Amino acid sequence: MNVISFKKPTNIFLGLFSLLLAMSLSSTALQAQEDGEKLFKSYCASCHSPGANMLVGPGLAGVYDKYEREWLYKWIKNSSALIATGDAQAVAVYEQYNKVIMPAQPVTDVQIDAILNYIKVYNESAPVVADAAAAEGTEDVVVEDEGLSGYAIAGIVVLFLILIVLLRKVQYIFTAAKAREAGDDMPEETTLTQALGLTISQNKTIFALMGIVCLALFAKGGWDSAFGVGVYQGYEPEQPIKFSHELHAGTNGIDCNYCHTSASYSKSAGIPSPNLCMNCHTYIQEGPQYGKEEIGKIYAALDFDPVTKTYGPNQKPIKWVKVHNLPDHVYFNHSQHVTVGKIGCEKCHGPVETYTVGKQYAELTMGWCINCHRETKVQMADNGYYDEIHERLPEELKKQYLEDGTITVSELGGIECAKCHY
Repeated sequence: MNVISFKKPTNIFLGLFSLLLAMSLSSTALQAQEDGEKLFKSYCASCHSPGANMLVGPGLAGVYDKYEREWLYKWIKNSSALIATGDAQAVAVYEQYNKVIMPAQPVTDVQIDAILNYIKVYNESAPVVADAAAAEGTEDVVVEDEGLSGYAIAGIVVLFLILIVLLRKVQYIFTAAKAREAGDDMPEETTLTQALGLTISQNKTIFALMGIVCLALFAKGGWDSAFGVGVYQGYEPEQPIKFSHELHAGTNGIDCNYCHTSASYSKSAGIPSPNLCMNCHTYIQEGPQYGKEEIGKIYAALDFDPVTKTYGPNQKPIKWVKVHNLPDHVYFNHSQHVTVGKIGCEKCHGPVETYTVGKQYAELTMGWCINCHRETKVQMADNGYYDEIHERLPEELKKQYLEDGTITVSELGGIECAKCHY
């Protein structure tokens, strides 16, 4: 092995160049992975899973090894043209997947390489952990410490009093035994009430302090309960159709906006129409968790025949149970947060990709919203919504708020009452 001597200027230059080249290649690789994920979500995710699960089309795990790269270029760019040439592989794939034509994709060879690299990395890393957890049937459960409830405190007090009475009883037994041995008169046995009263009278200070502590704890419990009225954090009702976000958003990597299409431009995120479900479930007729039963409920609602793939006249709505309930006097706009504020869905909804049952993640209280507006910094870069606001901002306020280059939602008036109540 040749060892480079850094005593010579030439070797020093070569060493530094090699180091920079390695760092550049590493950075390029990371960027390529990131770009591959974006490209996959843009062009592929609506029909394909990066793993092995079937959606509209097959899962893409192993596709980079199964087919020649040049063939994949032709297939992805224009599958119809490739089938028309009589290519044996193309015709076989076409026949295997019910003669469903994959739309032509406006991508370059370099972009396809990035997508395939992302699929390969995806299957060599994260899914292994997920599959192992699924095989073991285990998951991490976070249990919040809610402190001592009023019932727990009352139980502790009762147990303490019982212990005192029992100790008095034991004391009497020993006193009676000693009197019997000495030939003295037997002491009079006290009742439970007398024993308790005697104990309290002899320890007035201790019991007074205990009473104050108990009253304070009960008062705090009542105060907390009052503030918990209308708070449904953790609420996860059973739905008429079992829908797993873990499978769709987690395993299959379907973007939230694909189903909740109106979140980016409307007040409401919207409940997906069953017709949207049919983009995939026209062909995916059996799920990995619930088999055909839950998908069959979608078919029943749409009066859909999975054999003939036709719709009947007896369609009926699916009666979903609402999970997130804000008071009628509260105004919340999804597009203001998603599009303008550039807030990720997980900020309010938590790790949705891990939910087998939809639930309310956050408190959604007034205090919770205000704290978020006080702490959240406005993303001003490349955000045209705020350009006019910044131009109209008085100079003294610019110096006050924009001196550090950041500004919070509250500094733009985001905690004014009329913003959410009108």
